[in-house]
Amino acid sequence: MLTGFASVLIFLLLGAVVVFGGVMVPYLLAPSKPYQDKLSIYECGERPMGPAWIQFNIRFYVVALIFLIFDVELAVIFPCAVVYGNWVERGQGLVAFVEIALFILVLLVGLIYAWARGDFAWVKTLGPTDQAQTDRQSRE
Repeated sequence: MLTGFASVLIFLLLGAVVVFGGVMVPYLLAPSKPYQDKLSIYECGERPMGPAWIQFNIRFYVVALIFLIFDVELAVIFPCAVVYGNWVERGQGLVAFVEIALFILVLLVGLIYAWARGDFAWVKTLGPTDQAQTDRQSRE
């Protein structure tokens, strides 16, 4: 029994050595010549412009979250599709199909809700309260 724990301990130590070595070897061998441009913020090859604290449109996050939901859907449904033939052979095909259909239906209702709210429209028209707030901010 102790040999099982010893092998796990050896793998953990070996993993720690590999990670530590991967971090420290470039630190020890790479040349270090810092200067102002090298120490500045780097974003996609563009020079930074303006302050770092700007308002970012929340719609990018909403679309990213919706993408993740449907990405997870694929990760859940793909294994079910792989073993669906076995379920049919055992007589559980209809139950599995109904469960997968309900899962897709719940996600479809969420997609319709997000679409109805206008979360997929990149250019939104401002409502009366949003317009008043925008006018107030522009006067300040």
